[in-house]
Amino acid sequence: MQEVMVTGQRSLGELFSELAQETGTLVRKEVELAKVEMTAKAKVAGRDAALVAGGGSIVALGAMALMGALILALGTLIPLWASALIVGAMVTIIGGVLVAMGIRAFKGLDAAPRQTIETLEEDKRWLREQVSR
Repeated sequence: MQEVMVTGQRSLGELFSELAQETGTLVRKEVELAKVEMTAKAKVAGRDAALVAGGGSIVALGAMALMGALILALGTLIPLWASALIVGAMVTIIGGVLVAMGIRAFKGLDAAPRQTIETLEEDKRWLREQVSR
């Protein structure tokens, strides 16, 4: 097959070569974008997890002091063992509900690189248009 070249225009082979080169560059840039996007999301998630852990530790200390006070206050009305049992059961139920809520929130976390996926779809449409010309 012989390539036909019109004066001032590039051959079909040159066009396909350029298209292949630009497609390769485009894919590399999309991979870079995905890395940047995922790194940013990981940093946010890490910071948020650290805040939750730190705040949770402090809250736990305060809650223990309050539970001790509640057990002692209830102990003036009922035996201490019974007041400790009641407070312990209440705290366990509340903690279980909070854990379930946290698990549900993590399941809803969108970790996919949405911007990269969107631009890849745009690139796919552009490439199809270029090939169909």
